Amino acid sequence: MNISITGAALAGLLLAGSAADASAWTRQGTLTTARGTYTVNGSGGCGGGVCSYNKIVRGPYGGTVTSSGSIVRTGPGQYSYQGQTTGPYGGTITRSGTVVVNRPY
Repeated sequence: MNISITGAALAGLLLAGSAADASAWTRQGTLTTARGTYTVNGSGGCGGGVCSYNKIVRGPYGGTVTSSGSIVRTGPGQYSYQGQTTGPYGGTITRSGTVVVNRPY
């Protein structure tokens, strides 16, 4: 799968990737809705030209959704990504592809 996007759109996609190598981050939060409270725990970082993340969302009734992935710069203006998400009943979605940045000069 090839996707052409502008540099501005890629900036959002690669926000963690623009930080210096060996950077790391963690995030925690809660969201309360009419159905209950959801908790989110995430972590990620970059090193050696690879940025990756892990995220866990727990629902108010005990359901858990996990997500992880990574992105690698494969050449000038080219990036490959892969990841997977597993739902509360064990179903998994896997995704991968290539992003090509078209820069107007």
